[in-house]
Amino acid sequence: MDAEKQPTQVLENLLFPKIFQAFRMAIQPSKLIIAFLAIAVICLAGWIMDFSNSVVVDSDGSTELQVYINTPDSFQELIKVSQEDTPPQLTGVFSTVWHFAAGRFHGAAGSLIVLDLQGVKANIIGCFRAVKWALTYHPLYCIIFGIIKLVVLSIAGGAICRIAALQLARDEKPGLGEALRYGREKFLSFFTAPLAPVGIMAFTGVCIYLLGLIGNIPRVGELIMAIFMILALLAGALIAIVLIGTVVGFNLMFPAVAYDGSDCFDAISRSFSYIYSKPWRMGFYTVLAAVYGAICYLFVRLFAFLLLIAPYTVLRIGIFNNSKLVRIWARPEFGNLLGSGAASANWTESVAGFLVYLLMLAVIGLLASFIISFYFSANTIIYSLMRNRVDNTALEEIYTPSEEGQIELTPTESESKESEPESETKKD
Repeated sequence: MDAEKQPTQVLENLLFPKIFQAFRMAIQPSKLIIAFLAIAVICLAGWIMDFSNSVVVDSDGSTELQVYINTPDSFQELIKVSQEDTPPQLTGVFSTVWHFAAGRFHGAAGSLIVLDLQGVKANIIGCFRAVKWALTYHPLYCIIFGIIKLVVLSIAGGAICRIAALQLARDEKPGLGEALRYGREKFLSFFTAPLAPVGIMAFTGVCIYLLGLIGNIPRVGELIMAIFMILALLAGALIAIVLIGTVVGFNLMFPAVAYDGSDCFDAISRSFSYIYSKPWRMGFYTVLAAVYGAICYLFVRLFAFLLLIAPYTVLRIGIFNNSKLVRIWARPEFGNLLGSGAASANWTESVAGFLVYLLMLAVIGLLASFIISFYFSANTIIYSLMRNRVDNTALEEIYTPSEEGQIELTPTESESKESEPESETKKD
């Protein structure tokens, strides 16, 4: 009997297959709607901010970001030449980063499928370099847009994580309003959880900077700096610990608030604890989710491509003038769903092309919504598995707002119960 139970127990202890539930959870309509609305707000904010048009475009159509990534030696020359042009050709930061990041993401997903680790590495490094470029040459834009993006994702991401947590823990599917209400109520925790580690590192860095300023004092300064160098090294160790914990544990912060109702510091503490307690398990779950997510992304992208190419092919048969269709609707491609069209011949074609373009953007928005939904759903699953392994907490255990009310009412209820026997005694 014991021999028969062992295989069953082994299978029950294997929790990682639950990650494969992420696709089914990600395509839930309520999650896709929340993600789509978040993308719409973020894109609208980026489109409005892009009226500043601060990104230089080369004569051959290459943006300064592309020049910065591909030929760094020519970057400063491009900036210098653009300052001499009157006026220079410019575009927006958001549109530049959006198109670049979309291409890199698609490339990384394709490389991950064929296990081309060099390709994955190159695309990820390219994204980090793009962020560095944006922060270095467009810092004010990045700060304002980053705050807007974090505000939107704090509500939308928190709502998606809450839905995923309830699905995984209790097989419940909360409504759209309930999920958004939870994201709004816990907004401060969602918003400050990623910012608190940054604030800690910034404060620590300022302390080291002040020690450097003291070092400028003749003769005395270098002695003071040498004496307190041990504190600078300890501060550097703190920065390293927080930086690693933030980069690796960022994915667990939102699920911590959604699953356990944590405040920002508890969410940070849990995420840091899980990755430092079982780093290899965390790495395994993350890689597994990334590979599975890449497969799911390419499948969904293939579905979107077939959704577009099927009606396009039939329309091309029905419209005798194929060039007219190309001017209205560029032929979709798997790598470029919008396609590359031609200039319109008249105003009616321009209006028709614009309406079709909006529909294509909606399809691409749904594809991006799936990516966001899968990201938060998969990380919620990973958080529950890590919590189970580190804290030995059951997957079914989840915070519900009503628990606070029950805890507050318990003393009153106990007092009323104690008063009942007394009143009965008096009656007797």
